[in-house]
Amino acid sequence: MNQTLLVTKRDGRKEPINLDKIHRVIDWAAEGLNNISVSQVELRSHLQFYDGIKTADIHETIIKSAADLISCDAPDYQYLAARLAIFHLRKKAYGQFEPPHLYVHVIRMVEMGKYDKLLLDDYNSEDFEKMDAFIDHWRDMNFSYAAVKQLEGKYLVQNRISGKIYESAQFLYMLVAACLFSNYPRETRLDYVKRFYNAISTFKISLPTPIMSGVRTPSRQFSSCVLIECGDSLDAINATSSAIVKYVSQRAGIGINAGRIRALGSPIRGGEAFHTGCIPFYQHFQTAVKSCSQGGVRGGAATLFYPIWHLDVESLLVLKNNRGVEGNRVRHMDYGVQLNRLMYQRLIKGQEITLFSPSDVPGLYAAFFADQAEFERLYTQYEQGDSIRQKRVKAVELFSLMMQERASTGRIYIQNVDHCNTHSPFDPQIAPVRQSNLCLEITLPTKPLNDINDENGEIALCTLSAFNLGTLDDLDDLEELATLVVRSLDALLGYQDYPIKSAHRGAMGRRTLGVGVINFAYYLAKNGVRYSDGSANCLTHKTFEAIQYYLLKASNRLAQEQGACPWFNETTYSQGILPIDTYKKDLDIICKEPLHYDWESLRQEIKQSGLRNSTLSAIMPSETSSQISNATNGIEPPRGHISIKASKDGILRQVVPEYECLKNNYELLWEMPNNEGYLQLVGLMQKFIDQSISANTNYDPAHFPGGKVPMTQLLKDLLTAYKFGVKTLYYQNTRDGAEDIQETFHPTKGDDDNCERGACKI
Repeated sequence: MNQTLLVTKRDGRKEPINLDKIHRVIDWAAEGLNNISVSQVELRSHLQFYDGIKTADIHETIIKSAADLISCDAPDYQYLAARLAIFHLRKKAYGQFEPPHLYVHVIRMVEMGKYDKLLLDDYNSEDFEKMDAFIDHWRDMNFSYAAVKQLEGKYLVQNRISGKIYESAQFLYMLVAACLFSNYPRETRLDYVKRFYNAISTFKISLPTPIMSGVRTPSRQFSSCVLIECGDSLDAINATSSAIVKYVSQRAGIGINAGRIRALGSPIRGGEAFHTGCIPFYQHFQTAVKSCSQGGVRGGAATLFYPIWHLDVESLLVLKNNRGVEGNRVRHMDYGVQLNRLMYQRLIKGQEITLFSPSDVPGLYAAFFADQAEFERLYTQYEQGDSIRQKRVKAVELFSLMMQERASTGRIYIQNVDHCNTHSPFDPQIAPVRQSNLCLEITLPTKPLNDINDENGEIALCTLSAFNLGTLDDLDDLEELATLVVRSLDALLGYQDYPIKSAHRGAMGRRTLGVGVINFAYYLAKNGVRYSDGSANCLTHKTFEAIQYYLLKASNRLAQEQGACPWFNETTYSQGILPIDTYKKDLDIICKEPLHYDWESLRQEIKQSGLRNSTLSAIMPSETSSQISNATNGIEPPRGHISIKASKDGILRQVVPEYECLKNNYELLWEMPNNEGYLQLVGLMQKFIDQSISANTNYDPAHFPGGKVPMTQLLKDLLTAYKFGVKTLYYQNTRDGAEDIQETFHPTKGDDDNCERGACKI
């Protein structure tokens, strides 16, 4: 290369390019990595240099050249590219590679309005000196390239207009820890800060987007999931819309329960007018959801729930369908269809389902969630009433329409409302669960609002986190991790703000948490078991038993110190009922694994001291945070050994953990013969998880005659999920025939990834 090529420095000066300096930086980044060719990176970079190129552009060119070489044969290029990107990021943030002292950094950021000024009120210079000593900035070098780009894009404090970045990852982790434990007694809080920092910065605990991006800043709303129930009145509908706007603007993903809204043609004001039905109001909610962007990071997203026996259901099931006109479609939300035992029985027996407007059948809608025997009594009684408006549809036709739309859009979700209430931490007679959230893993009580300031309503919030199963050496490691995650998330409930009174009331009363897992596919591969053949059943049972046991134990210990949550009496836990008492016993047929922990002693301690948190577990999709931790996605099998995700910075490649050692142990998505083994694992997880699980179904048409998935198979899988106690089903993915070796998990034909565009993922 011509050595007279000039580069433009940051201060505008021009000087000859220094190839030796470039070589030294790449050499530094390659230290300790395998199958890396520094010269190949340099060659690819040099071809793109030009006279007058900016030094920053040179660095970005080198990073991209390294990232383009990421492959299964040379996975360590993802770390080479990451280290180069970290070097570049720190130069942009600090003007040098070495980060400043923590205290100096915090003072500067508070003065700029980027950090919460309470950091300086809660901690003194001596505290910051100790916290600075806790920080290991070399942990930045453990990120993959995709993780660094996600940090830059979503998590690091920055000016989203200019692109200026103000911090690096270890400051993020340390200050999240400092904020969450700021109210702990001085004699213990720095110990908790250090332990929590170590857990999150070594990827043992994964945090959700709202916490990673918001805690330490002046923003004070970090709940990932918001559940809003709508009543059947204009006041309630308008209050729901207002609540949606407030929480979408605060980065939350929205669940809307609109099942109470009466059907088209129902009388209003004693017959003075007739009702326009659900669709206009669903369109109204869609407008509210899309009205605010979430901090410039993404648009709002929501999932809306309704019962399958609603009189308008045949119109509601096709709302996402590409056919039709705008007037009868509401395509930019997703939908959860609510089922129960009686609806499945009608399907199995070849009977009919009778459709009603909830407004015409007093008590039926409430019983649908609270009391299955009462629902069946009322439902059959109303079916015999000639004066009640109703329509009968063959159950197989209605289920087939639902499953057809689920298959074609990938985004018609399922909620088994009976499982959500019979295998629940809440007493359904007092606090029934009537909906889920954006990603179908949160199952919490809600009450409609009559106006935005209604203190008798209840908006449910859930704050999320996850254990990285791939980092566990022993299941008993979960005891310390559960202690840290429960204490940190519970502290966050008091640390954050609440834009709506009914949300604050519910959060303080129930103190609900949802701790899930990431890296499940790697965990299975590392243990030499598979999704599809039953070999992972016992391991899954043991693992999720340990997770729930240690979470309950941690919450019980916290209740002994700080008191049980105020509405603990509305939980089944208060009656001494645990998840191990209420699960679907069909699971005992597929897994004979005994219980390994002292549940009876824990039961007595919970009855005596209570729990600090009404709920503790939920399995979320965790797409972005899995990437941050260089982990596989939630509980899902990967589509390929390399995933590819499109971003504003281009294509991001990420290789599964320990590919070179474990490549033959990974069971890839489309290698699985069917959904049976996966659904068994979800059922076994659900035995212990007190909320729900974002679980997907997946189909490769090539496995079926004529290249078409038969309806009988779709219905069989739906019934299998119900049999094993699965509460909710999220995406339905269909293989489209494209090459999947380098492809990320995404729903078939979906218009956007609502867990990526909402904030419920971690």
